[in-house]
Amino acid sequence: MTSRERIRAVLNHQKPDVLPIDFGGHRSSGISAIAYNKLKKYLGYPQETTKLYDVMQQLAIPEDFILERMGGDVVQVKRLMSAFQIKGDRYKISELPDKSPCMVPYDLNPVVNKKGDFEIHDINTGELLAVRPKDGTLYDSVRYYLEDVETLEELQEQLVLPEVTEEELAFIEVQARELYYNTDKALLMHAGCSVFEQGQQDFGYENWACHLLLEKEMVHEWAEKMTDAYVVNLQKMLDRVGEYLDVLIFGGDDLGNQIQPQLSPELYREMIKPYHKKIFRFVRDNYPGVKVALHSCGAIYDLIPDLIEAGVQVLNPVQISARGMDPVRLKREFGKDLVFWGGGADMQQFVAGTSRTEDIYRHSSELIEIFNKDGGFIFNQCHNILDEVSPEKILAIYQAALDYRK
Repeated sequence: MTSRERIRAVLNHQKPDVLPIDFGGHRSSGISAIAYNKLKKYLGYPQETTKLYDVMQQLAIPEDFILERMGGDVVQVKRLMSAFQIKGDRYKISELPDKSPCMVPYDLNPVVNKKGDFEIHDINTGELLAVRPKDGTLYDSVRYYLEDVETLEELQEQLVLPEVTEEELAFIEVQARELYYNTDKALLMHAGCSVFEQGQQDFGYENWACHLLLEKEMVHEWAEKMTDAYVVNLQKMLDRVGEYLDVLIFGGDDLGNQIQPQLSPELYREMIKPYHKKIFRFVRDNYPGVKVALHSCGAIYDLIPDLIEAGVQVLNPVQISARGMDPVRLKREFGKDLVFWGGGADMQQFVAGTSRTEDIYRHSSELIEIFNKDGGFIFNQCHNILDEVSPEKILAIYQAALDYRK
């Protein structure tokens, strides 16, 4: 099987020839540019060709020779802007916070403030959008443009709906065609289109939590308008690239924290699920060749039946370190309905907490045995590989998957 055929088989709950692997195929299965440079140096590859495409999370684009080394079966059709209005269509020479070489989006021009922190401002208004601490590596979003909205009337006056441009449509179409015809990899694209997490980002975390309980009419008005716009944008994008895509991943829409869902199942069903269902079912009903994936971190066990009913076919990152997210239980109860994409290494606790690569190798091998029983599993670690993860640890994780293929 080719990589594309292998991924498609798993997505259709059929048996592939070997275990499918994702190495850095999307923004929630990626690798930080710093860790990527360390890995390339360890393997004897030049660092100068590294491209950072995700400004907020500082993720690198895996190159063909690395995909080949790690067994990657998936490539990403990237959106024009990963975050903060910064386009990814042109690059320039720069360096990462650890001073290693890198190419970054041409429009990334942070301003250093008096504290030495790095700021990104709105290109039109000058408003502060994000900050990277001087000793940090990631950008934190700081703008919640609806945070002062308290009434339905104020919402209607200030709401700005997302709109995909012709420039972006052309950008994704060129990528999709090139990747489809020039590689044998499966193609994935981020839809964005989050509901719960977009509410946090628009209103602010505390305001959003209060509004879900106290301002339900306003939340429904916001969500109805947003999902209508999402559907319009999805149709525009999928009419252009749907024939090339295998997976459309929605999110982030992190519905859980470390110990429980961020909202009760009852509140999810009332305030979020109708809008999830609207966008997920639109894709499934109109573009059946494109599978619906959801990225949702945390302890979401109690919400999974609702997510399946809403239309989710693939779940990522499978955060097995969160309460209730036991791999055996997840596979037993939801394996017939879901493809698990991730869960191949607990990066938060196990990998971070040990230095023994043989333990990490065994850890990933055991998780593969659980999740890959009867298929329905695409191997990837739980979420992104962060700066501090050593090349030896990365190779131990992926060698377990490569050896399982044998």
